[in-house]
Amino acid sequence: MKITYSQRRMLIGLFAALALTPTFSQTWPERPITLVVGFSAGGGVDVVGRMMATILTARLKTSVVVENRTGFSGNLAAQQVKRAAPDGYTLLMAPTSSYAMTVKLMGSAAAGYDLVPDFSAVATVAELPLVLLANRSAGIGNVEQLIKMAKAAPTKLSYGSTGNGSTEHVVTESFKSRAGIELLHIPYRGSSPAMLDLMSGQIQLMFTTPPTALSNVQGGRAVALGVASNNRLAVIPDVPTLAEQGLAFEATSIYAILAPKGTPDAVVTRINQALTEGLKDPDTRKQLNQLGVQVIIASPAESATRLANEVAKWSQAIDSANIRRD
Repeated sequence: MKITYSQRRMLIGLFAALALTPTFSQTWPERPITLVVGFSAGGGVDVVGRMMATILTARLKTSVVVENRTGFSGNLAAQQVKRAAPDGYTLLMAPTSSYAMTVKLMGSAAAGYDLVPDFSAVATVAELPLVLLANRSAGIGNVEQLIKMAKAAPTKLSYGSTGNGSTEHVVTESFKSRAGIELLHIPYRGSSPAMLDLMSGQIQLMFTTPPTALSNVQGGRAVALGVASNNRLAVIPDVPTLAEQGLAFEATSIYAILAPKGTPDAVVTRINQALTEGLKDPDTRKQLNQLGVQVIIASPAESATRLANEVAKWSQAIDSANIRRD
């Protein structure tokens, strides 16, 4: 089929217009972004999430608003982001370890989402070794004393978590199994209310992330019994690891940024690049390290692999410890 002169001119004009039209990735973002946090203000997820929002605001030149959508072990936030338009304007600050545990224990139908099928991994930003805290008036100074007290009075000691299936819940149940003790589980809507009850003596124990633990330990309001990592934390160097106290036990929480499945690759890459640039900043890294947060820089592909590995890891751990949802 021959193309007429007028048709040729029209096609040339169309191609020229397309060449001059900015692509979606070039014009994005054109409005504020919402970073949804499924846990209460002041907790580890919230603290790190707000720092990520600050990085994105500066690098993407648009407002990034943190929205705390608490409840249901963080599931309400995950459900909200899953249902959001896949355009990069709604993101999830995800403690992927916790979400992997929740979905394993509840099932994806009850949780309302499934991590790998329902989300695009944008970036992995942090790793936080968990710290075991005790109420100061409980008279527990180390892990050995805790185990002795728990065995002497199996129903006396209770621990807090941010909900059934949360990181604190699964980690403490695994700890119980490893130590051969019984503890009463008290679930909360977030780490802040759990910490308030720990300090007031309503509960005696809690595993939590370093940002939540540090202010209370350094302020003398709680006692750090041990760190669930291979090495001590530089910010609390006097607190031994659990392994140093004879209980080989490691538990860390991985934090990632997730987007609804189907978010354009160009947008995912843009967000990842902004976070990577921000996390390489020495002042930002120092600020996070002072909170006991270990910075991670990973591409979207690496983050997707990490996410799948977290799901598999905690599924196996839950099965091995025979943990069931309360």
